[in-house]
Amino acid sequence: MTETAPHPFDPAIEILLDRAEQFCADRRTRLTDIRRLVLGLILQSSTPVGAYDLLDRLRDQHRGAAPPTVYRALDFLADQGLIHRIERLAAFVGCGHMLECDHGGHCGHRAQFLICKRCGATQELEDRRIGEALSDAAARAGFAVEQSTIEIEGICAACRTMPEDAGSKLRAVAPRVG
Repeated sequence: MTETAPHPFDPAIEILLDRAEQFCADRRTRLTDIRRLVLGLILQSSTPVGAYDLLDRLRDQHRGAAPPTVYRALDFLADQGLIHRIERLAAFVGCGHMLECDHGGHCGHRAQFLICKRCGATQELEDRRIGEALSDAAARAGFAVEQSTIEIEGICAACRTMPEDAGSKLRAVAPRVG
């Protein structure tokens, strides 16, 4: 397999990638060049990105990339908690919480996402009360929550101020917050 060429990510993304690398090292795992590149591609995307879109982007840097290359990297990144899969969209986003928290990600983070049906913008919430309410309800049912992802569909603030037909034009440029 051919080595990847360095990818010129924005300095803010490089900081997150360095944190991810240290996070993996602390857990005695390794953020390989391919995994780092896939994570960087996810982090630089303004909207959730699908596996085959990632494959197309990865091939710009790593010509021999095949679907298993991307899927193995995505599985690793998800297992480490560095990305989230948005089931509704069959796409991935970086975990802003895991990469930006100061406690090493050992807080039982519960992901909540707001997904705009018009432009595809996705925002990760960090509301501990939602996770606690879910864990409390599960505990009353005798269930121990290990992981949860809540996906909430609606219309984002930017799209709510525009006519409905204009929302489809935003899809390519909508920012992802979180």
